[in-house]
Amino acid sequence: MSTHEKVLSRSVRAIFSTGIAAGLGLAAAPAFSQEAEAPVARVVVTGSAIKRIDAETMVPVTIVKMEDIKKSGVTTIEQVMASLSSVQVQQSTSQVVGLGTGGAAFADLRGVGANKTLVLLNGRRVANNAFDGSAPDLNMIPFAALERVEVLRDGASSLYGSDAVGGVINFITRKNLRGATLTVGADSPEHPGGAANSANAGVGFGDLGADGYNVFMMVDHQATHRIGGTQRPFNKRYAGGISPTTSPANFYQGGVSDNPAAPDCTSASNLIPGPGGHGCQMTTSSFVDYIPKSERDAGLAKATFKLGADHELGVEYLVSHSKVQSQIAPVPYGGLNQNSTRPDGTPNPYYPGNPGATIPHIKLSPDYAEDGMDPSLKPGFIHVKWRDLPNGPRSDENINDQQRLVVSLGGTLAGWDYEAAVSYNRNKVQEFLRGYSDSGIIRPGVLNGIINPFGEQDAAGSALIASAALDGNVQNGQGTSKGVDAHASREAGDWFGAGRQVALALGVQYDRQEFSNTANPEYAARVVDSTGIDPALSNIGARKVLAGYVELNMPVFKTLDLTAAVRYDKYSDFGSTTNPKVGFRFQPNKRFLLRGSYSTGFRAPSLYEINAAQTYTNTALHDDPVNCPAGVAAPGKPEAANCGQQFQALAGGNKSLTPEKSRNAALGLVFEPANNLSLGMDLWWLQLRDQIGSLDENDVFDSLALYGDLFHRNGLGNLATDGSQCPDPNTCGYVDLRTRNLGDLHTSGIDLSANYKLKTAAHGAFTFAAGATWVHKYDYQNAKGGAWHPNVGVYSGAGPVFKWQDSVSVNWSGGKVAAGLSGHYKSGYLDEDEENHVASYTTWDGFASVEVFKGLTVTAGARNLFDRAPPLSFQRRTFQAGYDPRYTDPTGRAYYVRATYSF
Repeated sequence: MSTHEKVLSRSVRAIFSTGIAAGLGLAAAPAFSQEAEAPVARVVVTGSAIKRIDAETMVPVTIVKMEDIKKSGVTTIEQVMASLSSVQVQQSTSQVVGLGTGGAAFADLRGVGANKTLVLLNGRRVANNAFDGSAPDLNMIPFAALERVEVLRDGASSLYGSDAVGGVINFITRKNLRGATLTVGADSPEHPGGAANSANAGVGFGDLGADGYNVFMMVDHQATHRIGGTQRPFNKRYAGGISPTTSPANFYQGGVSDNPAAPDCTSASNLIPGPGGHGCQMTTSSFVDYIPKSERDAGLAKATFKLGADHELGVEYLVSHSKVQSQIAPVPYGGLNQNSTRPDGTPNPYYPGNPGATIPHIKLSPDYAEDGMDPSLKPGFIHVKWRDLPNGPRSDENINDQQRLVVSLGGTLAGWDYEAAVSYNRNKVQEFLRGYSDSGIIRPGVLNGIINPFGEQDAAGSALIASAALDGNVQNGQGTSKGVDAHASREAGDWFGAGRQVALALGVQYDRQEFSNTANPEYAARVVDSTGIDPALSNIGARKVLAGYVELNMPVFKTLDLTAAVRYDKYSDFGSTTNPKVGFRFQPNKRFLLRGSYSTGFRAPSLYEINAAQTYTNTALHDDPVNCPAGVAAPGKPEAANCGQQFQALAGGNKSLTPEKSRNAALGLVFEPANNLSLGMDLWWLQLRDQIGSLDENDVFDSLALYGDLFHRNGLGNLATDGSQCPDPNTCGYVDLRTRNLGDLHTSGIDLSANYKLKTAAHGAFTFAAGATWVHKYDYQNAKGGAWHPNVGVYSGAGPVFKWQDSVSVNWSGGKVAAGLSGHYKSGYLDEDEENHVASYTTWDGFASVEVFKGLTVTAGARNLFDRAPPLSFQRRTFQAGYDPRYTDPTGRAYYVRATYSF
């Protein structure tokens, strides 16, 4: 978006205005007419490189005005994205809990993946999150400085290149500020936890027109307190976060397995009987945060200087800092061993069945051994699964820093509207761990009879466990992007006698991208059992991308425009690609508009997808499909190690990936049956080939015939149940879930919008708005040529695709007072557990604002007015149990107040 873009005329603002308020994002209405007396400025709209008067192009663009949305109590970008019906799935900050996402939040248009939604800031790319690498972290966008968000709901690789397969989200900051503004706010949920506060301030001086310059700076602070696992009841809906690694510990020896300290699994908290009545399982969800604690600070400085009458120099600097802290259950040790004797030959007092042992009722084989056993194990040893409760819950702290510098020069030269810029983006993430313990101390402590895994510790055991407590930095990531871009557009004459000018745009772009992800080797080696992070992790990648594009808009008749665009990209590591786009715009009268487009897309694997760390991590509970088919242990295979267990899975990048390719088509109409009433409908189709992603573990474990080659077993033919057993091939059995090229994906649906404005002399002005997305089809393949899996209204693979997502609002303003009400709806779906149907989810928000005196406005309201609880879900994709935090909010009813003073 041009930095010298002028304030839109009243009529063009009407194009952009969609009645969005209280968090709604709806399709923009077309420019059916212009006010003759108003000077009309040419502008650049997301989805086109041509600077034009008419902002309604061949592609559907949703405009979210931040002035309206902030009244609804929204304080984060991810809350904005959650209100858009075209956003099917998103990764929220809460998914940092147990999943190592770095605290990032992503947007996902059409549900085809966050890595296929291009995120721009003022029309230019933002550095991807350094840990995930798939997309920019929405938390790094300067919320307080935003003026609007433009959402292109169509593929745009022909102009923007890679990542724009599913669409484009362009965050646009204000362009100037004179004077000063200060906003403070607080959020208070009705239930415990989750309180939040925010503050932002801005100051600017200089008038671009009168003084030839404007300089301003804005700073923004947000803080949200955690909601802990005991502050909401959702994880009590069923036994969630089940793990066979417990405290007191389970053990097994050959065909014998039990929990000797709690044989009925009721004498200790959080325990339930294990499968088949053997041993216990632990429910860990009460340790898990529903919402993590977070703090975010951002600053944006922007200076614009006029150079003569036709040129402007712009300098923009952004710095963002985010800290997200989350908590999960204490460290699990699923692969411990315990000898029946201590190193000095005396009986181990904690070994079940030993004379004088604290737990004497278990009779074990005194000479038990197994093939390939560790030399440190003595005859009579047992396998132990113990959780380190004494050192408390684990916590994770992710510190995310982003910097962005853009220097641009734009204006008019020889009849061309031009802009050129150099940019630098850097994202850096550091991960710190708390509450972890040193496996190099715990393992021998249990093996040699110092630590009692079955009960209370004596002084020596307590001291040893305390000495194993281990906090520190485990890994760091950094991604940078350095770029140069230039584009220009101009009118080229009325070629066809249509009464309007043909317009041409040209652009070039060069980017150098770098990625690194490295472990802190000393610390990582001591916690590898519970993190799976390879201490030798050092992944580094780089690439160069050179691109050029052309766009041509041709008025053929007074009622018909045709557009063609093509982009050529050359990657230093993946060759080159050319992607075209064609479209039309037909407007036979001022009340009706028909538009359509077709394009192809190309997405090269990201540096992260290629170079991401190879790490081992726990799966959810599964039966080994070979050693425990249909839940029954195979002969010679202990149930406690093969049935209902968390196995090791290998995740990470893949240097053999090939690019994704796509085809997009859209057909839409906008109808204005009466003044101030606009109705819109856009049909869309998207086909994706050679998807890049990871197979869902449920699909892999449930389809041995298809995915048997992904099971890599150790020398005994087993899968490992503990991180300490990997990567040694003698002990490490794992399932390979690394990133790979999958099959195809087909999705289609309809976007609907309605907007009506009513002004009355006696009762003020009303705005009614509604937007909805209906998904007709979303089918995907796990492998090229494989079976098609329907996903609409069904939890399949990573989650569901909602058939309906709707938003409605009504807003009123009269003089110095305003009020509004908005509702958000997601349809229900068949759960991961097919016996459960997840109910639909509807929430309502309301606000009222008043201008107390000139310059001071106070807004108060409530989100989730009717205290709607998230519907029950048995999903196992996230650590939170009882609901799905990706689509619903556990906060409940929350009250808020904001005060803004401008002077």
